[in-house]
Amino acid sequence: MAKVKNANLDVCKLKEKAKEIRISTIKEIAHLGKGHIGGAMSIVEILVYLYYYQMNINPEEPKMEGRDRLVCSKGHAGPSVYAVLADKGFFPKSWLLTLNKGGTNLPSHCDMTKTPGIDFTTGSLGQGASAAAGIALGQKIKDEKSFTYLILGDGESQEGQVWEMAEFASTQKLGNLIAFTDFNKMQLDGYTRDVICMDNIDTRWLGFNWHVQRINGHDFSELHYAVTQAKAVKDRPSMIICDTIKSFGYAPGVGTVSNHSMAISEEDMNNAIKALELEG
Repeated sequence: MAKVKNANLDVCKLKEKAKEIRISTIKEIAHLGKGHIGGAMSIVEILVYLYYYQMNINPEEPKMEGRDRLVCSKGHAGPSVYAVLADKGFFPKSWLLTLNKGGTNLPSHCDMTKTPGIDFTTGSLGQGASAAAGIALGQKIKDEKSFTYLILGDGESQEGQVWEMAEFASTQKLGNLIAFTDFNKMQLDGYTRDVICMDNIDTRWLGFNWHVQRINGHDFSELHYAVTQAKAVKDRPSMIICDTIKSFGYAPGVGTVSNHSMAISEEDMNNAIKALELEG
């Protein structure tokens, strides 16, 4: 994937912000004791790039007309989404330590009725994809200049509903729909290659007439290039397949399928944060 230099894209600053979001995410889950660390950590760069560089949003007016939308269809990655939203000022950072506890506004899966800044309730895998296409269609009908960004999991992409959406969005020529596949190659029950092999995921999206790119999902320069290219495509939706590492930034979870949801003790948290802080 080619990279594009942009004087306004401060990669070092974005990397530092990604580190902060990872630390906040680890603290959230550790305070609860267990949670979806793997898939939350693998999309941090995507979230940071969108929320801190790309998206037109206003934390003081979460439902602002004409804003860009983000649908995290893999709703179990909510902890990293919450960390970003809190840091942006959508709600107090103190809420982060209430993750999935009684009376919380931050449930295990993203819920638009509870959490300011969440554009659609997700968790039933595949449904967020359809919602994102519907939102993008509404933006197009209203002739808004905004975009809808969709994040899908690779295991989630085994759901038939995802491909019904793919056909619909292509037919409707939703050039304002830009999707990302978090291709970390693991899912709840094991490696995707052993459940339903997704190695040809790029050709699948091409078959539905989407504009398709494949990048390193942890590289801000590649993310920037891919989104820039996607926004230039007006006659069809775009899919950016992001090769990522599940649990990236939380070493105990890397390379083990149990990282979908795992226990994190206070000692685990402290060690992980120390490791992140020592990174260059």
